[in-house]
Amino acid sequence: MMRPILPLLQLALWTSIVSAFFPYTPAWLEEQNARVVPQDRRAIEGLQDDQGFSIPIEQLPRRTLASPQDRAMLDASRLSNKYQEGGNVVSSDLSKRGNSFNIMKAPDINKALSAAIDQDGTDYAYFTQVQLGSKGKKFFMLIDTGAGSSWVMGSTCTDKACTMHDTFGPADSDTLESLTKDFAVSYGSGTVRGKMATDTIALAGVSFKYTLGLASKTSQEFTSFAFDGILGMSMNKGTNDNFFNKLAQAGKLDKNIFCVTLNRASDGVNNGEIRFGSTDSKKFTGDISYTPVESSDGDWSIKLDDVAYDGNKAQVGGVLSYIDTGTSFIFGPPDMVKKLHSVIPGAESSNEQTYHVPCDSNKSLTFTFSGVDYQVPAKDWISPKNVAGKCTSNIYGHEVAKGAWLLGDTFLKNVYTVFDRDEKRVGFANLATSEPESGATGSTVSRPTRTANPESPTMGVDPHLDNSQQSAEPSAGSDNVESPNGDVSRPKETSKSSARGMTTICKGNVAATVSLVAVVFALVV
Repeated sequence: MMRPILPLLQLALWTSIVSAFFPYTPAWLEEQNARVVPQDRRAIEGLQDDQGFSIPIEQLPRRTLASPQDRAMLDASRLSNKYQEGGNVVSSDLSKRGNSFNIMKAPDINKALSAAIDQDGTDYAYFTQVQLGSKGKKFFMLIDTGAGSSWVMGSTCTDKACTMHDTFGPADSDTLESLTKDFAVSYGSGTVRGKMATDTIALAGVSFKYTLGLASKTSQEFTSFAFDGILGMSMNKGTNDNFFNKLAQAGKLDKNIFCVTLNRASDGVNNGEIRFGSTDSKKFTGDISYTPVESSDGDWSIKLDDVAYDGNKAQVGGVLSYIDTGTSFIFGPPDMVKKLHSVIPGAESSNEQTYHVPCDSNKSLTFTFSGVDYQVPAKDWISPKNVAGKCTSNIYGHEVAKGAWLLGDTFLKNVYTVFDRDEKRVGFANLATSEPESGATGSTVSRPTRTANPESPTMGVDPHLDNSQQSAEPSAGSDNVESPNGDVSRPKETSKSSARGMTTICKGNVAATVSLVAVVFALVV
């Protein structure tokens, strides 16, 4: 259970907004993962070279054991510094470098402009494998539509997180060009910082020169996540080259769009996919309904009409909603989240941030955009039972973006999503039943996926079982520093103010408390 005072104090520290990775680990998830026995690493060798113009997004599990609610808190903390501004780092030897996390692999996709999306078996973070430098070294990078900046861990980093991940440096490429420009990213209790560098980035047979950050210092939080860095997919520039702009300049796309399908682990075979340049009609049914982007700063933000439960509208629409693949859960202003839960029978909260709901609730939440309804089933918006026998709503009352909603993977794994840069709009469609590609290989599970509204529980666990009955893999000072500008009206990356750290208590350091691990992008010009 969360102590209500501490999170409120932490929320008061969020004073500016940026677009970046936002980790939030709710207490229910921390508790659940604490009961999980770590499994051996699944082999990731044998990945085929990318075909055509596409990139495989892979979702890896967290290394540390965190409860579900704490994971949501970690997500909120990451997002709040991703969307608002709010350490010490641990040094270790470099003897065992390399990504040593488990993955739930999707089948290889042999289609031009498309690639598989892998995951960790908990639906927590989705990432892609890219190749960097003259030697084509592979890295897992979080696909983050809320960020404009990109970075990976550098070879000079000696911190614990870097020894657990793949790193990049001069020995990995004959064409690496190190720059004098610094970058820094604050993650609550620590900071990721380093230098900018330019080299070739390769995605599915398409390569181009790209400038990104090489981290020489990393936050302790990255010992919990399987990806080696972040790939910003928003329309804003961020600190370095805008990835999607550079991709468009390569001249391989018919349209400057990309489409995302996120499968849930409990559906069986993972057939998640990212596609560039066009839509994939086999991935959705009906029409794609578009809503115009309302932000002028390159954010994927659109107006939400309303949210309803069992047909009862909560009257929480008419405001912006940020569509963020780098966020696991759903966040909104406390007053709006309170109104939403007021139409859910039996919902209760002691702090108007985290809500408990009846575990036998079986109705979907309905999110409406441009007059079209999209369903989020109970298995996605309700957590498994905690040790006290209570279930938590995955809709959290944290104002990550002032006056706006933040819709992460809890929502996105129920829709086919189109990010259209040319028309400045976001489109949704209902998911079609997805079957494994003919001849596809590499999946560690064999059950076929289901439709957009499967009955299996979220994150591969049953919300009606106690955590003790579950068995699931755990998820995971320069003068020229660029950082948030103090404007809390919307997520963005700017260069006018310094980042502020947040205290991390969501990793089990302090019993019975949950903290927000705030994530702030601060980048050196």
